[in-house]
Amino acid sequence: MTPPVARTWGRRGQTPVIRVRGRSRRRTSVAALCCYKPGEKSRLIHRPRTHLLLKGARKSFSWKDYRDLLVRAHIQLDDPIVVIWDNLNTHLATGLKRYETEHDWLTTVRLPPYAPDLNPVEAVWSLVRRATANTAFDTPDDLDPTLRRELRRIQLRPRLNDDCLTATGLAINPPTPH
Repeated sequence: MTPPVARTWGRRGQTPVIRVRGRSRRRTSVAALCCYKPGEKSRLIHRPRTHLLLKGARKSFSWKDYRDLLVRAHIQLDDPIVVIWDNLNTHLATGLKRYETEHDWLTTVRLPPYAPDLNPVEAVWSLVRRATANTAFDTPDDLDPTLRRELRRIQLRPRLNDDCLTATGLAINPPTPH
């Protein structure tokens, strides 16, 4: 609920102030996949999740949530998938690794440690944060529609998703026939 702060203006000598209410008992997490296939429009597949901050409750996605996102992507794309994971501890979970080895439609590649500049999803988060900068949401219920709207905006503009890949300096090269 704490808003990302961006540049703003104010009267000389008066610092602008954003008032934020106390902590909420809810937390919103989002997982996303940037999907690229040569010759086709890129796609963004995402899944927001709201967590109640109860004692002992999980505050983020579990490996099963990521597995379900991969299954959903496989169904939507109707093709084998190559996933490039960052080194988030949940992506390294034993259950997720086992799932990866049991399914031949899924290939995984790990990014080197501390390489967010190689991850197109980081650029997606930058676009979302830019759209919500300097906005103080009263409740998580106010945040959720804004978050979904921004992710949907990126989904409907494949060029934004392409730009996220371009920002990494990486390219998708189709395999050459032998």
